[in-house]
Formats: sequence, C-alpha cells, structure tokens
Amino acid sequence: MHAEEKMTFETWPAAPEKATLEAKNKFLGFWLFLGGETVLFGSLFATYLALKDKVPNADHALAKDLFELPLTFVATMLLLTSSLTSVYAMYHMKNFSFKKMQAWLLVTVLLGLGFLGLEVYEFRHYIHEYHHTFTSSAFGSAFYTLVGFHGGHVAFGLLWITTLIVRNAKRGLSLYNAPKFYVASLYWHFIDVVWVFIFTVVYLMGMVG
Repeated sequence: MHAEEKMTFETWPAAPEKATLEAKNKFLGFWLFLGGETVLFGSLFATYLALKDKVPNADHALAKDLFELPLTFVATMLLLTSSLTSVYAMYHMKNFSFKKMQAWLLVTVLLGLGFLGLEVYEFRHYIHEYHHTFTSSAFGSAFYTLVGFHGGHVAFGLLWITTLIVRNAKRGLSLYNAPKFYVASLYWHFIDVVWVFIFTVVYLMGMVG
C-alpha cells in the first residue's frame, strides 16, 4: 500500500502511523533524536542543581524568594492538559476523523500558547521585581538556561504542530502525513514530561530549599 493512496475509513489501518516503511524510519530517527535531547536536558538539570544556591551575596533572591507556585501550577495544568488534548487528536487520527483531529490539535496549540505566555510573564516579573537576570548570578544563568531552553522547545513544538495543521488543511489524512502528526504528538509528550521534572526539581524543591 502506497502512502499517497487515497484512503477511506474502511481501508484505514489500525496503526496508520506505522503502516509504511517510511513511517517506521521516521520513528527510528525520532527516538534517536529524543535520546540526544534526554542527555542534553539531563546535563542542564545537573548544572542547575549544582548552581541553584550560587548567588553573589545574601541580598540576592533565592528560589524560595522568587517562585510563585500558584502561577507555575496554572502553567503546569495548561501544559498537562495540552498533552491530553493531543492524545484526543491522535485518537481521532487513528479513527480517520481528520476534522476532529485538527480541532484537538488546535486546542493543543492554544493551551501551549497559554503556557508560553505565563512563562514570559514569569520571567519579566523576576527581572523587574527582583533583578533576577541571566547574568545576575550563577543561579540565574542555570535557571534561565534550563527553563528557557524548555520554553524554546515548547515554541518549536507549537510551530511544528501549527505547520502540520496549516499544510495539511486541504489534504486530509494519508499514510504519508499520519506519521508526521503522530511523531509531533510524541514530541509534545516529551516536552510535557520534561516540564514535570522541571516543576518538581526547580520549583517544588526550590520552595523547600
């Protein structure tokens, strides 16, 4: 079966994201990519833990002075909910319901934008209220590198999903683009998992010192 072949609900396979050799190759490349990303984030976490208490003087704000858990909790709920909506999108993709898949992906994008908006607000608040910048201390450098790097991944994921939505708006589902949607969804889940670790290691552990 060719990826470009016109599909119907009756001929749509149960696992369209792995129905072709090209799709399987995409998965292999994606998992290799995620392996590198995992190592990179692991290095950033280790660096943050080593530098989280390194400030120039006693007057400089530490994590427990900076972080506002209600704001971060709302951002976390937005991102975790977006992971759930991407699951709904893939459910409809597997059931050959293109419009419903697109709708849930759009909701995923909107939730992700909400998360990014709160993160930008958070950074601006720290900079203006506490003068906590990238260059103010080793703690600041480690914090903005880790959290900001994750934010960059969120932005990339949003651009990726949005591009797929727009580019395939009139094409419908096929065995050619189904793996692309699925891999983008997996990437989004990876971003969410990384954020759970950031929320725990940076914010929750930071609040208790």
